[in-house]
Amino acid sequence: MATSLGHKRKISFADLERTFRAAGPMVPPPHHPNQQQQQQQPPLNPAQLQAQRLEEIRRQDAARRISKKPTDREIPDELSGVIVGDGVERYQKLRDVERRLDAVMMRKRLDVSDNLQRRYTRREGVMRVWISNTAEGQPWQVMEEGGGMGEDGGFEFGDNSQATFRVKIEGRLLDEEAQEDGKEKQKEEDGDVKPPPQKRPRLSHFFKAITIDFSRNPALQPDGYSAIEWQKPVPGPQNPTYDPSSSEVSFDTLEFERKSDENINVTMNLTRDEKNERYKLSPLLAEILDTEEEDRAGAVQGVWEYCRAMGLQEDEDKRSIVCDEPLRRLFKQDKIYFPYVPDLLHPHLHPLPPIQLHYTIRVDNPYLTDPTTPSAPTIYDLRVPLPNPTNAHLTRFHTSKPHLQSLQTIVKTDDDLALLVQGIHAQNAKRRFYEQCARDPAGFVKRWVGSQRRDLEVVLAEAGRSGGGEDGGVGGEEWRKGGLGGVWGSEGAREGVGLWLARGKH
Repeated sequence: MATSLGHKRKISFADLERTFRAAGPMVPPPHHPNQQQQQQQPPLNPAQLQAQRLEEIRRQDAARRISKKPTDREIPDELSGVIVGDGVERYQKLRDVERRLDAVMMRKRLDVSDNLQRRYTRREGVMRVWISNTAEGQPWQVMEEGGGMGEDGGFEFGDNSQATFRVKIEGRLLDEEAQEDGKEKQKEEDGDVKPPPQKRPRLSHFFKAITIDFSRNPALQPDGYSAIEWQKPVPGPQNPTYDPSSSEVSFDTLEFERKSDENINVTMNLTRDEKNERYKLSPLLAEILDTEEEDRAGAVQGVWEYCRAMGLQEDEDKRSIVCDEPLRRLFKQDKIYFPYVPDLLHPHLHPLPPIQLHYTIRVDNPYLTDPTTPSAPTIYDLRVPLPNPTNAHLTRFHTSKPHLQSLQTIVKTDDDLALLVQGIHAQNAKRRFYEQCARDPAGFVKRWVGSQRRDLEVVLAEAGRSGGGEDGGVGGEEWRKGGLGGVWGSEGAREGVGLWLARGKH
């Protein structure tokens, strides 16, 4: 007997490729249930306010230091004739190679991100679950051991409170198990040392809750037959002792023991734990998407693909949709605006029921003493979503020490390069200053003093008070010179005089 966690959508690779080339719909983020709780948090005490204020000051200081950090790494072309050798040309070629390398790396990064987000890259594996049970202290076991016999050789029916059974639930990924066995055999053949065990997905990683229901009247079971439940701990402030490697969070085997001297039917409910929660689609939506289960973003994307395939977009931006008969029965409208589709799909997305595994706990003699397979387990194969292997490779790459050390070296070299280029710019400014001074010392000093005076007047907010002349800051000889070639004969002067005369204040 097999239970499946989902069905693959019947969409070809070409359709998906065309879909992701086009601009897809914008799906708003899902509503988080704790958002309202965050808005109703109690006010902070003075110590917390002070801590927030200090943290804000620290962030501002860090941003200020980053803003002062030199970022210009370009050497002016004018220095190619000043600096001896071909250093400037070689540096510019190096910068061109760096820009091309950055473009390639960014394109590869986008390709990887696009691969992680595409629907057809979803992987599934087979989780095999074995359910079995053992029993102790059963009446027939007591008889075989010679207990419970009276003085006359007859069996005395007494208290059976010591009769118990123990149920074992074990689950493993078949692909993972086969890979590990193959690696171990290869290592043994090569004569190498067995490598340390690697982290692998366990049974508890795929489910967030496991409950076991007994087919018996709870009122007749004082020891709590209907109270077996496991809830996966979640990290957060309410659980400060959370440990992802603890046996309560990560395990492959779940066992429990109860008292009984008769066979009992049980139902094990497994609640899925998925990053993107999937829903059971309504019949109308399932008919359009050709699948019965899908997550929220996948359902919106499926409707978008359907509208594109059927040519239902009306305007140029492809957002207004003219509903055909299936969409009209789904949305009860003749025309919809696509950004509203996530809200319109909400009534058609229903929570998935838990996976149910049925098992009979047997405490009879034939089951426990079968000469061929005593206590033979009941086996179920479940289809479970597997994490994308690219995530593990990226995590291992980004957290490796050589990669982090290389990034630190590159950042330090980049900062040193920016400081060197800043020093080159400063030296180049000095060089131009002395060259202009050597060509025309008197005129250069006069212009330089006038520039400094203007800057000082701007700083002191006294610009324009001193007027023209050598001591006046603005102008000098230019304002004293008359004629058509001077300032007073320019077009701006004539327009200014005409405007002044037009005001009638002369």
